[in-house]
Amino acid sequence: MRPSTRCWQISLVRSGRAGRCCWVCSSAASSCSCAAGSGSWVRCSGARFSAWGAAALLQTRSLSKRFGAHTAVDAVDLDVRAGTLHSIIGPNGAGKTTLFNLITGDLSPSAGEIVFQGQPIAHLDSARRSRLGIGRSFQRTNIFPHSSVLENVRIAAQSRSSASFDLWRPARSLHRITERAHGVLEEIGLAGHAGQLASELAGGDQRLLELAIALATEPTLLLLDEPSQGLSPEDAKRLMGRIRALSARYTILLIEHNVGLVME
Repeated sequence: MRPSTRCWQISLVRSGRAGRCCWVCSSAASSCSCAAGSGSWVRCSGARFSAWGAAALLQTRSLSKRFGAHTAVDAVDLDVRAGTLHSIIGPNGAGKTTLFNLITGDLSPSAGEIVFQGQPIAHLDSARRSRLGIGRSFQRTNIFPHSSVLENVRIAAQSRSSASFDLWRPARSLHRITERAHGVLEEIGLAGHAGQLASELAGGDQRLLELAIALATEPTLLLLDEPSQGLSPEDAKRLMGRIRALSARYTILLIEHNVGLVME
């Protein structure tokens, strides 16, 4: 196969779980080959993905999550290199969001390891993982609807500050936080809506705001859970264009149902 910046391998179907598989797509800075057996690989309910043996920002080994007799995530080995955009694609019930919840600390694994920047993090809670640089957006829009667009982003930026919500912090600290929030809004294309209430934004712009909130925490790794869900085709394409532009600066792990949208 000709070297490409986007490589695909269709998943293998696990015994007894036909249709409950993930596909994995990568947009890497270097050329790659999708030939079977090249590099290391990820298994997400049966899918294999070549990571070409480079040092990984995020790694999971035999990561599993069981809910009683039901196995939601089954022995996932994942390598995510810094500076790449990975997409995990699969039907409802394949375990995609559960995998994200394990990485962010919203769920504890039943088995397996999670390593971020060379440090084991499976024992850390979600707040500590966020401070290490793991940012996230959710399937459902998660904003403060009655606050302004700027305030939504400023609160996120403030949570990343060492002073956080200290009432006695210097005024210059708040100024830096506000500057950071304005910079993120400029980067995401919402600078013209800074003073508008978040609830007044159109659906596509609310998704962009949620992305801006995640970016304001200065993530090293950004997890996006079905960001195009509920959007019109035009808004979804605009959002994906913004995400691709951001991938030049951020490492992104993306869950998406729309295969065509990811492959455009």
